[in-house]
Amino acid sequence: MKTELAGKPVFAYGHVDLEPGESIIAESDAMVSMDADLDMKAGLNGNVFSALCKRFLGGESLFVNTFTNLGGESLFVNTFTNNTKGVKRVTLTQATPGDIRTLELNNESYCLQPGAYICSTPGVKLGVKWAGFASFIGREGLFKLQVSGTGTVWFGAYGGLLEREINGEYIVDTSHLVGYEPQMKLKVQLAGGLFSSFFSGEGLVTRVTGTGKIVVQTRSISGLAGWVNRSL
Repeated sequence: MKTELAGKPVFAYGHVDLEPGESIIAESDAMVSMDADLDMKAGLNGNVFSALCKRFLGGESLFVNTFTNLGGESLFVNTFTNNTKGVKRVTLTQATPGDIRTLELNNESYCLQPGAYICSTPGVKLGVKWAGFASFIGREGLFKLQVSGTGTVWFGAYGGLLEREINGEYIVDTSHLVGYEPQMKLKVQLAGGLFSSFFSGEGLVTRVTGTGKIVVQTRSISGLAGWVNRSL
């Protein structure tokens, strides 16, 4: 499988070239285009219960799509099959304008904010985990998505994506934390003193504690919505 990310960082999208027997699993609305001889079938994102959890708690679609080249079969209901022996391409993206990153997992796990997942190779599992009230207050949701296993994951968010290596503590504004390693802890606090926190416009922030890598987005949908409302 050959992949290529283009249009970065504002309008990122990705090409996936599937060799015979290879497959890619994607969100149901992630496809931009594909070769005509790739078959596509839609299926539940896991079993019925887990699919409902991912949809309503994790912000993901109820259905996923699996693109498969000739010679391979998928355990998922949604399958794209290439009926030729050549390499075939599918192009994927996210709903909002912004950046996309590639995450390589080797029997590991990583946490993503709801809606950040775009696609993955078949060896990756997508689950929903309790994130805690600190995550909810920090506008990251009560539940978090956790990708685990071995393979490649594409994820994205509105705005640019910045990676930070944390060893101790780090402050991220609310609605800007996209991904973090599962051993890291989140705590919501005031940005400063009571007066400065609310009159500076910062309010609450998320304190990330631990050792590992995090990814933050330079823009947030809630920030855009607030700006639009003030401008109307």
